[in-house]
Amino acid sequence: MDRDRHDNELVERLVRLNRVAKVVKGGRRFSFSALVVVGDRKGQVGVGFGKANDVSEAIRKGLDKAKRSVIRVPLKRTTIPHQVVGKYKGAEVLLKPAAPGTGIIAGGPVRAVMDVCGITDVLSKSLGSQNAMNIVKAVMSGLESVMDAKIVAAGRGKTLNELWG
Repeated sequence: MDRDRHDNELVERLVRLNRVAKVVKGGRRFSFSALVVVGDRKGQVGVGFGKANDVSEAIRKGLDKAKRSVIRVPLKRTTIPHQVVGKYKGAEVLLKPAAPGTGIIAGGPVRAVMDVCGITDVLSKSLGSQNAMNIVKAVMSGLESVMDAKIVAAGRGKTLNELWG
């Protein structure tokens, strides 16, 4: 699911939709949980998780939470500036910058986050947990730890050209 919105031009991507059953006296009661990522394809990305009794309401709740949790990721053209490892619980995700034209070399949950963030060239490896929720949170943890080149250059007393060449 990929929808374009007009508020700040955010792109929405449904990563995982799960049907959950609760056993009650009369049988099973079903509800839904939705993991959603939003981004502007210019370096902003957010993740949300919504639960409700119907699919559309779960997705809407996930979108609302994702829009509230948007973070800014510093980019170097179409990739990330440096290698980073994101960890969350049992999931570990390695993200490496790639040359222009490489594409997004990543699995489902990682690919969704990279796509809405605007990163088009990246290499990734998902280690540990295969849980989509934990993988997405590990990617977000990694993206939060990406350092901005301007701040690093200023801290070292150098210009951006001296730092990157």
